[in-house]
Amino acid sequence: MKHPQPLIGNPLARFGMLCLIALHLLLFAACSTAIAAEAAPAAAKTVYNVRDYGAIGDGKTLDSPAINRAIDAASAAGGGTVCLPAGTYLSGSIHLKSNINLLIDAGATLLGAPQNLNAYDPPEPFEGKAYQDGGHTYFHNSLIWGEDLTNVSITGQGMINGGGLTSSDKDVGKGAIKQGDKAVALKRCRHVLMRDFTIFHGGHFAILVTGCDDMTIDNVTMDTNRDGVDIDCCRNVMVSNCRINSPGDDALCPKSTYALGKPVITENLTITNCQVSGFKEGTLLDGTMQPAKRRNGRIKFGTESNGGFRNCTVSNCTFRDCMGLALEEVDGGIMENITITNLTMMDVQDYPIYITLGQRNRGPEGTEVGKARNIFISNVIATGIDKMSGIQITGLPGHPVEGVRLQNIRLFFKGGGTKEDAARTPKELDKGYPEPSKLGIMPSYGIFCRHVRDLELSDIRVGFDKEDLRPAMHCVDVDGVEIDNFKARVADGIPAARFDEVKGLVIRNSPVLKGLSEGK
Repeated sequence: MKHPQPLIGNPLARFGMLCLIALHLLLFAACSTAIAAEAAPAAAKTVYNVRDYGAIGDGKTLDSPAINRAIDAASAAGGGTVCLPAGTYLSGSIHLKSNINLLIDAGATLLGAPQNLNAYDPPEPFEGKAYQDGGHTYFHNSLIWGEDLTNVSITGQGMINGGGLTSSDKDVGKGAIKQGDKAVALKRCRHVLMRDFTIFHGGHFAILVTGCDDMTIDNVTMDTNRDGVDIDCCRNVMVSNCRINSPGDDALCPKSTYALGKPVITENLTITNCQVSGFKEGTLLDGTMQPAKRRNGRIKFGTESNGGFRNCTVSNCTFRDCMGLALEEVDGGIMENITITNLTMMDVQDYPIYITLGQRNRGPEGTEVGKARNIFISNVIATGIDKMSGIQITGLPGHPVEGVRLQNIRLFFKGGGTKEDAARTPKELDKGYPEPSKLGIMPSYGIFCRHVRDLELSDIRVGFDKEDLRPAMHCVDVDGVEIDNFKARVADGIPAARFDEVKGLVIRNSPVLKGLSEGK
């Protein structure tokens, strides 16, 4: 009797069994995948391309509604990156939200719409009396704005072109501003990042941030006509590696206005590795760096200073074809613990360093004179300085600027001051606008100090190209001044310094001041 052949030895049977096993495995895998897909949530979308929401990017179609739809979608999902890919996006007001990164990619331009399209949000209501300029009062009439946000950023290597944004002062402070006048405006936001993009023609403010906490502005280029960056009533802020050209107004301007309805100090602020200039608008970007009729473009603390400034540092910054450094406390706040080091300046308009305490006191009734104290400025070199003024440190009668140290400073002026200039007695600042040009030419070309207490001048050298018939230094009503290693070029027959109503004068290692004493 023949036994049946085992299946294992039958090639056809073996092949059939393998196919059956493979089929079972495929069915098992399909079921497992389906079960896993049902059990696990779908992967969250993290990048929202504005073109998927209707943006065209042709520079003619108004794309802000589509951009805002993309932001709304990202916000509804818990956050994400809203991306503007290469193209030109004509835009009115864009509404930032929490946990959103607005990415303006390389090759992308966000273009501000012309005013006649009425594409910008109207200014929001402001309760109470506005003690600040209109530009600081309203935020919603901006190209990009956000209020009471957390974790918000604007990044990318693209450009914000203000286009139709206005930079006019018309109706400022009267509550009648209706036009879009800011490129970026943020109010009461936390954890903010702005990085890598460029702003051209930013309106009245390229960037205005008010009441913000924990903010970084890094590697941003601004070429605009009015203010570059205004840091108002903010704390814990880092501004680094920025290039700001602003011939018609201030480049980098910490402030502390009354825009939050109360005085709020700006504190814990670091500004480092930045360049400011006053070239003709647009010529920083195209590389021609053409001279402008007006050359502001400086770093200035103030003028609006209801809260004041505390624990602030400025380091490793360059100034070119613009005004110098200004520290202005005039609205009742306190300016203290300010450290500034490693500044280089070329072609300086009006003055290199200006520190003043005034009593404009723009605020509620009863606002008192503020304070300015503990200011340390070191390692400064400036050339091509106009004849109007050198270093100015001025307080008020009975309200001196206190505790100032200037160290390792070299200043070279164009010169040309006359004996008539040397005989001038500059008016007191008092309630006036705190701008050196309002006081006119100083009676000394290098340093002028009035109403100061505890002043230290160490390792300072001043000189001029064209003969200047003013003293290098003039101190009036200074209580306690120590001078060490002061060098100055002085015209024949002109004293190196004048000291009027000066107490506690100590001079060391300064042959040019030999024979001078208090009251001389």
